[in-house]
Amino acid sequence: MTGETQVLETSAAASESRPHEVVLITGAARRIGAEIARTLHRADINVLLHYRGSREAAATLAAELNADRPDSARLLQADLLDERATMDLGARAVAEYGHLNYLVNNASTFYATPLGTITGEHWHDLMGSNLKAPLFLTQACAHALHETGGAVVNIVDIHALRPLKGYPLYSAAKAGLWALTQAFARELGPDVRVNGVAPGAILLPEDLANVGTHEAMVERTALKRQGHPSDIARTVLFLLRDAPYITGQVVPVDGGRSASQ
Repeated sequence: MTGETQVLETSAAASESRPHEVVLITGAARRIGAEIARTLHRADINVLLHYRGSREAAATLAAELNADRPDSARLLQADLLDERATMDLGARAVAEYGHLNYLVNNASTFYATPLGTITGEHWHDLMGSNLKAPLFLTQACAHALHETGGAVVNIVDIHALRPLKGYPLYSAAKAGLWALTQAFARELGPDVRVNGVAPGAILLPEDLANVGTHEAMVERTALKRQGHPSDIARTVLFLLRDAPYITGQVVPVDGGRSASQ
């Protein structure tokens, strides 16, 4: 055996024995969350797929990913509107593979609440899913992320800075998440980086009542076209893996919508 061959075999063995990085993605069963999971998985990261009620979709995605690389995707169920369940999710995520490198706070609730119709239940739901859950889950994962020198990415929204008419509560919740992203960058630095991605018109909304609003957003982009979930997912991967001197930033991925009047 030559010295060069021995070095290559030793390097390969070390690579195989090195534990995979692990990411927890909330709301990972469908839509943008599922695309983020696929993209990070292709980057050789083990994925913890959180879901609330979409077990069948989450299980199908996990089976797809595990067929490509065995035991590289696992499921975690939790209701993120329950503070105790959110804290418990963080502990369970760390226990799955014994460490946690990344957290992607993607889960979100989106619907109209025109002024005059807002209820306490709307507040609980929209603030809970878009702001409270990311806060408490990041707090629950903070120690594990410090140990691995990890990173957090929050999925925000361009309407955090440009409120959408008819959606004051959702817009306010995302504005809070934008500010929380910057605050947590200070709180968790220097060991853990915290950034955000602010999508624009990426997918048609599930609620058909919102389609007109979505189409108007597309028309106001500089690129005059809808984005794709992969645009968000690639940006998430960049911020987690390839941006060691970026923290406290929220990157709009909106086809130039936020640059227009």
